[in-house]
Amino acid sequence: MKALVWNRPGKPESLETTELPVPAAGPGEIGVKVIAAGLNPVDYKLALNGHPAWVYPFVPGVDVAGEVVEIGDGVTKWQIGDRVVYHGDFTKPGGYAEFSVTTAHTAARIPEGVSFVEAAAFPCAGLTAYQVLFRKMHMQAGQSILIHAGGGGVGGYAIQLARLAGASLILTTASQKSMEHVKALGADVGIDYNKEDTYSRIRELTDGAGVDLILNSVNRATAQEDLSALKFGGQLACIAGAPETVADFQPSSKTFTLHKIMLSGAHGSGNREAEEDLAAMADEFMALMLEKKIKSMVSEIISLEQVPEALTRLSQRHVTGKIVLLLQ
Repeated sequence: MKALVWNRPGKPESLETTELPVPAAGPGEIGVKVIAAGLNPVDYKLALNGHPAWVYPFVPGVDVAGEVVEIGDGVTKWQIGDRVVYHGDFTKPGGYAEFSVTTAHTAARIPEGVSFVEAAAFPCAGLTAYQVLFRKMHMQAGQSILIHAGGGGVGGYAIQLARLAGASLILTTASQKSMEHVKALGADVGIDYNKEDTYSRIRELTDGAGVDLILNSVNRATAQEDLSALKFGGQLACIAGAPETVADFQPSSKTFTLHKIMLSGAHGSGNREAEEDLAAMADEFMALMLEKKIKSMVSEIISLEQVPEALTRLSQRHVTGKIVLLLQ
């Protein structure tokens, strides 16, 4: 099969196209003919240093949509030809190839009315946002929220989900070129992080009280600053690093809850319930897509040969929305 691989740790430009054997489904697994695969920051971030579990040549790509072509021993949920989507285990070969393998219980069925491209766009980013808002923070109508990087995948899906949840105020940080995009998704206020002081703006917009919820997908430094923008009893969810001094942050004047989020952590955790929830959340998410309550945010559809350049742009934060690889 044709595949895009890393032969050693490196940057996106070191990815190479090659021929590999078609992977075989083991017990509890399904083999999938890859139709589309989503691009995500995790696909290039891990490759800079590699991962101890990787065997080279290694195929990246954690978000896959396609058709079941092989059923492993003990699998009863799926049949040949079923349309599936899944967020894969980043320690194992992924979807930048013509065929891939995943655990049967973490895959979700793609309903008629949702395309392979739309399905491939959402798992990593969409399910992260979904897990944060509804599994961890249990967001309620009337709450206010700051969503960092609203022009990206996690941020864009989180804006839409917060609007569906009945948020009273949705603030997001974004570049000027993404402002129309984030407001079209449902943000009330876009804060240009290149020109404005984010936290002064938040204090101004909330009369100094801060927001109920913050979703940070940027870095540890901004997560540290986020603590000052939370209401008393607020919640902060961190995807790209938690604050370093949580324990010492004004304990007498402010209480808050911290959530450290790693969607892929469910794989190999030994927690079957957490693994199966990846599929359950995908079912719930696609139901919203089918009802046109969530936009897939697909901004580009590319070929296998275009993936290295697209991942480079993604790493430079020059991408709005989602890029999807179409293989078939």
